[in-house]
Amino acid sequence: MSVDIRRFAPGTLQAKVQARTVHAMQRGAIHTISTRFEFVEQGGVNFLIRIVSNLARKVQLNAKQRQPAMAANRPQDPFLPYDQDLFVADISDTHVCLLNKFNVLDHHILMVTRSFQEQESFLTRSDVEAVLLCLAEMEGLAFYNAGEVAGASQRHKHVQLVPLPLTAEVSHLPIEALLNTVRFEGMIGWIPGLPFSHVLVRMDPEWIASPFKGAQEVLQQYLHMLRTVGLLGGKTGGELTGPGPYNFLVTRQWMLLVPRSRECFEGISVNALGFAGGLLVRDQSQLDRLKSCGPMTVLQRVAMC
Repeated sequence: MSVDIRRFAPGTLQAKVQARTVHAMQRGAIHTISTRFEFVEQGGVNFLIRIVSNLARKVQLNAKQRQPAMAANRPQDPFLPYDQDLFVADISDTHVCLLNKFNVLDHHILMVTRSFQEQESFLTRSDVEAVLLCLAEMEGLAFYNAGEVAGASQRHKHVQLVPLPLTAEVSHLPIEALLNTVRFEGMIGWIPGLPFSHVLVRMDPEWIASPFKGAQEVLQQYLHMLRTVGLLGGKTGGELTGPGPYNFLVTRQWMLLVPRSRECFEGISVNALGFAGGLLVRDQSQLDRLKSCGPMTVLQRVAMC
């Protein structure tokens, strides 16, 4: 029997995110990375490419934050303790909701484990519950960068969520232009237009409507997806060994899992958002290179064939 253990009142999370964003901006706790964007088409997908204008500031701030931890000869964990000015809500007994400190998109939130867990570890039922609880409150894209090779910048386990649409100019995620071509074998689907290893599963609306009941179903589908692409791993001492690097994307309509082979292509870093059709480049030269080779080709080079 599922038990509702959410720590915020239903229907309140979006307002909490908006109010905390105002507070965090007033306190200087958020450092927005300003961008402009262009669309680049390849393979039937009109990719949304953002070009960063102040990435150097993020690098400088990250370096400044690392200095005390380095001096104390201990690893830095920005979530233990987390910045109170970025705190949005308690999600459950195991997770808190925080604002993303370095945001490109407004109201970008993180679902963070209260205790330290490795970002490369398997998602658990409590992780999935946190994701479904937030998706039930906010129309968005939730994503998990499983390890540094998959684009994770922090070791402490966290799932991210960005509200949709990504920009007023588009009503859907760029990758969804290919979803009407999905081929299914049972629950597992493949998109013929994606030239790399991946699996897709349709979301049942009931999983969102009843997050605590749906969490076990989503968890089983997630493990089945990992198994299908050969990432479920073996067992050591009776415990599952960690999977290889991958990106896991979840919306109210579908889940997509993509195994990873490398973190970047010619200096262009790719995380889960890339597989939704949104890429970030740091300057005009990277944009020119991306246009030259094509964004779908970039994804192919950092995924598994």
